[in-house]
Amino acid sequence: MRATRLLPGLEQLQHYQRSWLRTDVLAGITVAAYLVPQVMAYATVAGLPPVVGLWAVIGPLAAYALLGTSRQLSVGPESTTALMTAVALAPLAAGDPSRYAALAAALAVVVGILCLVGATARLGVLADLLSKPVLVGYLAGTAGIMIVGQLGSVTGVPVDGETIPAQLRSFGANLSALQWPTTVLAAAVLVGLLLIARWAPRVPGPLLAVLLASMVVMVFSLSDHGIATVGSVPAGIPVPGFAGVTASDLAQLILPAVGIAVVGFSDNALTARAFAARHGRHIQANTELAALGVTNLAAGALHGFPVSCSGSRTTIADSMNAKTQVYSITALTAVVVVLIGARGVLSAFPTAALGALVVYAAIRLVDVPEFRRIGRFRRSELLLALATLIAVLVLGVLYGVLIAIGLSIFDLLRRVARAHDAILGFVPGVPGMHDIDDYPQAEPVPGLLIYRYDAPLCFANAEDFRRRALEAIDQQATRAGEPVRWFVLNAEANVEVDLTAMDAVDALCRELRSRGVCFAMARVKQDLRDDLDAAGLTDLIGAERLYPTLPTAVAAYRAELGRDTREPLINDGQRRAAAQSGRTAGQSSAGRGARADVRATGPGPGTAGLADAGAPPQQPQRDGEV
Repeated sequence: MRATRLLPGLEQLQHYQRSWLRTDVLAGITVAAYLVPQVMAYATVAGLPPVVGLWAVIGPLAAYALLGTSRQLSVGPESTTALMTAVALAPLAAGDPSRYAALAAALAVVVGILCLVGATARLGVLADLLSKPVLVGYLAGTAGIMIVGQLGSVTGVPVDGETIPAQLRSFGANLSALQWPTTVLAAAVLVGLLLIARWAPRVPGPLLAVLLASMVVMVFSLSDHGIATVGSVPAGIPVPGFAGVTASDLAQLILPAVGIAVVGFSDNALTARAFAARHGRHIQANTELAALGVTNLAAGALHGFPVSCSGSRTTIADSMNAKTQVYSITALTAVVVVLIGARGVLSAFPTAALGALVVYAAIRLVDVPEFRRIGRFRRSELLLALATLIAVLVLGVLYGVLIAIGLSIFDLLRRVARAHDAILGFVPGVPGMHDIDDYPQAEPVPGLLIYRYDAPLCFANAEDFRRRALEAIDQQATRAGEPVRWFVLNAEANVEVDLTAMDAVDALCRELRSRGVCFAMARVKQDLRDDLDAAGLTDLIGAERLYPTLPTAVAAYRAELGRDTREPLINDGQRRAAAQSGRTAGQSSAGRGARADVRATGPGPGTAGLADAGAPPQQPQRDGEV
């Protein structure tokens, strides 16, 4: 039992059905046809020899098949993490290819360790750090960097520089060195990929395009006309190991590793969730984070570079009806066969074709329909997506991911800091109490203001809450033409309250007391009640003024109003008595008084037929009811 919990893939194998084998094998072969040229291209994006992409996929495919909770996810080298790898390592390697390769493997190991630490700390919530608009903008910015980075590969023009402006200036200055055979070949491959994706999506376009390009180069001897190829490919599978990296190198890799881990896990979790939902399944976020950690350790051990998941390969696997990660084992077998027996074919792959494949992948990262959908939904979210895109293009991928996370957090705080609020009233013929702005015919109870602030109360909105609550009192008094006697905070949405917010509630309560207004709370959950006790606000408000439901609060107000509205509704003696009586006695006393008043007087106007102050509404609750 414990083994299947730690290795979810074993559970899939224990319940494996023989009828699944055919579809899993076919899906694995098809995915491998896409994977081989794709990961070789991504290795060039990472600044490594193309064969390293194949090395980097062997360990992760095997590890995820045992550790992953998604049946469809395809792990391995991916465009965004490959680009982040290149940006992180270029300043550290100082132009030494051997040191660069060692640092790439070490970076994968550091990413893996960080993911495992995060999984141990149950930081699966990291998957939610990038909002959808920010993620869409981030991927579009990454696509721009990828396309500019491949200008040299697809045109033969020497391109230098670490930033997009510098690379574009270098490209323009050296444009006279453009190689037409290379450019035409790359353009033909790109057009072919786009046409295949449009008209024959089930055909393995990347493999077909690269193989055809290789045949053209060999048949017409285009290598004599300046078209570069992959060249010699090392034989076999690399021996696991780590070498050539110092402790100071590892320290410098921590910051970029954090960025890669956040982006990689966000991509993993979003993709896995989407495909699991299609089949009525669920993923386990922390298990996925641990799986990502082990896959990166495996990639580093085989001299690879950081890995994540591929949305395109996952889509292919799902379209081929892959049932389990057995399809990944099939793809892994195909990769090993290629490394052992097809080195000659790999060495003939034109680098221009691989560059065109990267450009094709980048184009698919720019989700124009999603930008339009975001703009139709809310202009502010579109601006957020565009701001992220510009930040990535101007500042680069590593700083761009930090900007992306910062913008996501800013967007969250902006929403919480200025939350929606409402004054509640009774609507004739509609059970419960509702926002009077939504129902013009709603009738507030005379002298009673029931106020709702639709957000957790925290430092970001504490002052806004207090200010708008006071404004609501003035607004209701002006509308009704009589002063507010009771202010009841409907706390249903205030599921989390920090100390700053408690101080704001304290200040509001004292301000209302100075105006002769009674402060009470309704729908107070036990967690909130415990926080009120800890902050000392239960004694200030009075335990008898904390009501479990809105009907009990309304009934208590009517009972108090019927007794004598000219007397102060709360005084120090009552407060001391409430503090001494304790939570249970205070609540039951309020409930008995409310029930006695309703039995004696019957339901008053605007109470929607409340027969018992302590009972819930007679009709089933719907959205917006209390």
